Amino acid sequence: MSEESTSTPTVQPSVVDRDDEEYDNIFDIINFSAQGASRQYLTFNLGEERYGLEILKVQEIIGLTQFTPLPNMPPHVRGVINLRGTVVPVVDLRSRFSMEPREYDKFTSIIVTNVGGKTLGIVVDTVADVMGIPEDAIQDTPSFAASQRIASDYIDAIGKVGNTMVILLDIERVLDIPDLTGLDG
Repeated sequence: MSEESTSTPTVQPSVVDRDDEEYDNIFDIINFSAQGASRQYLTFNLGEERYGLEILKVQEIIGLTQFTPLPNMPPHVRGVINLRGTVVPVVDLRSRFSMEPREYDKFTSIIVTNVGGKTLGIVVDTVADVMGIPEDAIQDTPSFAASQRIASDYIDAIGKVGNTMVILLDIERVLDIPDLTGLDG
């Protein structure tokens, strides 16, 4: 948690088939400047919980699109999409975290990530915003009982901004799915 960013990262999101003006405007905040000793996270919701992943691991955000299912994949791997000629495996985070399924709607998005040189998509309920979380507001992951819905191995830390708690994911561990080897474009 002690690395300090000295560059100003920029993300160019891609939004597809959105007709809700309020939702579209949320992407206006994605271009930002790094501030002091804070880390930047793209935040999103799964149910009532807010999650975040390091902005530098986000390639783009797209609207939900048709998956091509693949045989013999784990249930959380929904299939692949064609993203401008690149085959991108897509993982549903609700399913990956053993959460109750939810019907996809106009707010459901795919966050396209670049993890370890692999391009993978994750399906989330809604994208929230980009948050700068001060280093001193990021705490190590507390111990969890084995009965928790999300394995603590997937959690990098917990961030606190005002009254909002953000579960900061270790996206490499979340997307470490052996059956996906060789599927990324």
